[in-house]
Amino acid sequence: MRILLIDDHALFAKSLEIALEGLPEIERFQTLSDVSEAVDRIEADIPDILLIDINLNNISSEDGLVLAKKILWRLPDAVIVILTGYDLPVYRYEARKIGAKGFINKNTEPQKLVEILLRIHGGELYFPSTASFIEELTDSEKQILQMLSTGCKRKDIADTLYISERTVSNHLQHIFDKLGVSSSLEAVTRGIQLGYIQPVFG
Repeated sequence: MRILLIDDHALFAKSLEIALEGLPEIERFQTLSDVSEAVDRIEADIPDILLIDINLNNISSEDGLVLAKKILWRLPDAVIVILTGYDLPVYRYEARKIGAKGFINKNTEPQKLVEILLRIHGGELYFPSTASFIEELTDSEKQILQMLSTGCKRKDIADTLYISERTVSNHLQHIFDKLGVSSSLEAVTRGIQLGYIQPVFG
């Protein structure tokens, strides 16, 4: 397999290169740190699999899921696999929705990683099952949940979003129903567990 990795951590990229070096299954392993070159590089090198991290904070203003979506829009046949430490249900769901072929935790052992990549290269999809995943929140519900996590009250949310407090209450009830909770605190806790409330990358 020919693999191209897009990751903003040079140490991880080098460590993975060393770990995969010499394995008969790996024909070529390359890394890319300039995301503006991604499409041109993929077209030139034609990797079998493109590994992308979600957190690209050091090299891009966009996260890896946004980058993957843009690449697939330009190159719909690209085989993209998300390789990340942010292993949360919402990210797995988003990755699958945009057309990625797999989602792998960075803590995976190198040999196991190769086994998974071979399966993906053979045409399989790889997304660890998520028994805890619930019905997806709408963009408005995600925004309100995010604001709730920063301590905003219903009136603050209503004023910021230019909607009535009744509308905020309706959104919150939908959020509670979807997350299977009964309070704002529980909703925030559940939102963090599922990945709806964004971590601070860095």
